[in-house]
Amino acid sequence: MATTGCVFTHDNEAAFDRIADALETMGYIIIANCLPLALGEALCERSSHLDGKLDQAGVGRGRVLAADGSIRTDGICWLNPDNLAETAYLAWMEQLRLGLNRRLFLGLFGYESHFAVYEVGGSYRKHLDAFQGVSNRVLSTVFYLNPSWLPNSCGELLIHAPVGDALLETVMPTFGTMAIFLSAVFPHEVAVTHRKRYSIAGWFRGRK
Repeated sequence: MATTGCVFTHDNEAAFDRIADALETMGYIIIANCLPLALGEALCERSSHLDGKLDQAGVGRGRVLAADGSIRTDGICWLNPDNLAETAYLAWMEQLRLGLNRRLFLGLFGYESHFAVYEVGGSYRKHLDAFQGVSNRVLSTVFYLNPSWLPNSCGELLIHAPVGDALLETVMPTFGTMAIFLSAVFPHEVAVTHRKRYSIAGWFRGRK
């Protein structure tokens, strides 16, 4: 597993080097303890107060966006820049955007993200976040907010090879872990969870 125990401070240059190297060579990276602990805890606290604020996630894009519980079951809440913890998270991702653009010339232009909450029994079938040749989502990120997650809780992120059926990574949604991967390259899914599961999903976009 391409896991790195990075601790990010105000000086992220070495960490961004490591992330860029992994994206360039493998196309993805799984990072443990990637955000400052206090920020992760604040986001975790925030996620526990989302009941009543969640919308059913949809499948598709634009006019064909529709809820389909046979494909995905999570509830979502888009990040609010008026919340201090969410603002700090968005600021950190902006640093990452700039850092990756300097190193990889990805042309990352904007970032969008939402909380994703899966109830017990929830899942998301195998899918891509973007399609080859379409200038939209370039890089996907998932940050996990689940303290004391146990293996029998399941709900793993499963990252598949771009071609064929090989499983590349099984990622436990443990608090402080972040997955970053090329959106149009790696099919992935969320396995059925046996415990309520929280994360922040996000996408760096390119210019249209």
